[in-house]
Amino acid sequence: MIDLRLLREDPDRVRASQRARGEDVALVDSLLSADERRRSSGVRFDELRAEQKGLGKLIGKAAGDEKADLLKRAEQLKTDVKAADAERDAADAETQQLLQRLGNLVHPDVPVGGEEDFVTLETHGTHRDFAAEGFEPRDHLELGQLLGAIDVERGAKVSGSRFYFLTGVGALLELALVNAAIAQATAAGFTPMLTPALVRPQSMAGTGFLGQAAQDVYHLDKDDLYLVGTSEVPLAAYHMDEILDAGSLPLRYAGFSPCFRREAGSHGKDTRGIFRVHQFDKVEMFSYVLPEDSQAEHQRLLEWEKQWLTSLELPFRVIDVASADLGSSAARKYDCEAWIPTQGKYRELTSTSDCTEFQSRRLSIRVREDKKVRPLATLNGTLCAVPRTIVAILENHQQADGSVRVPEVLRPYLGGREVLEPVAK
Repeated sequence: MIDLRLLREDPDRVRASQRARGEDVALVDSLLSADERRRSSGVRFDELRAEQKGLGKLIGKAAGDEKADLLKRAEQLKTDVKAADAERDAADAETQQLLQRLGNLVHPDVPVGGEEDFVTLETHGTHRDFAAEGFEPRDHLELGQLLGAIDVERGAKVSGSRFYFLTGVGALLELALVNAAIAQATAAGFTPMLTPALVRPQSMAGTGFLGQAAQDVYHLDKDDLYLVGTSEVPLAAYHMDEILDAGSLPLRYAGFSPCFRREAGSHGKDTRGIFRVHQFDKVEMFSYVLPEDSQAEHQRLLEWEKQWLTSLELPFRVIDVASADLGSSAARKYDCEAWIPTQGKYRELTSTSDCTEFQSRRLSIRVREDKKVRPLATLNGTLCAVPRTIVAILENHQQADGSVRVPEVLRPYLGGREVLEPVAK
């Protein structure tokens, strides 16, 4: 959530952010009104309670008619205090409810617009010319079947559409990717973490995933637990309700977890293969830093993502995501999109977001610095979303006979194997 003081001091900035997100600008005025009622009712309650306490002392010293009048006033005050308390609680609840609906403030340099209004910041690598090499590229599913690596038919039989099995070298390739990604993150100073895949509502809401993203979240009604769509959620909630010492920052974690997404808004999109699925594994970077350091940390996370994709020898581009496509928690987001030859376009592989103080305020995570306590900043960055990375590797490193060349960074984790060979025609 944003700082209410900032809202009161510069409501136009908040309105502009809402407008850039394509969200309800009137929410800002509703929140200002609720906040004013919250503060005025709080003042009213404090005044009545002070009078009530003072009256108690006077009653003990009074007698006769004066005491009777004071007792009558005390009865009225009792009623008034109860009403003021209820009014204050109602106004506070309304303020918090409206505040939870407000997205993070969009960074002023973010391009304004929707999904297609991103700005390309840089491009890396070159697209292979398969025609010049004398063959038509196969898509990742055909390659996966040739290699005995991907089985979507049995995945659908067992669990339904958008589920799959990784088999043989497919399973080994996932394990190699995860180990290589964790090795890079550890070398960069991240603490490896294996995180829970089920979290409580306050953890999911605190990271901002029960707002506009709620339709993609799996909920276990009986247990009131949520399946995470990213280990960002448990990593953000890891220090929930804690005060961290400034000297311990930055704190950097690399979480590995299964991830679950309903993909409710993606009917008919990416139905072939394993690019858009309901369950997948992912290595996620997460940072806690001082607010004034968040933009520099954001650039560091992006550099680590670029280092990873470069090590996989993939052609990719970096985009500055447009305002209406940020998600409620992010003030700014960069995506790294890999080239997918059979689709003839770039597709998102990694993403990194600067969430500034938005999540820490919701999760009550603060930092103590020079005897002062204040919210800190949180950032996240995908290092390896496994299925999409497998898609990019298979398609970009395929050879004419259906084999796939293994990037050098993965070979130590595949027993030195340089090529994945077909096992079926």
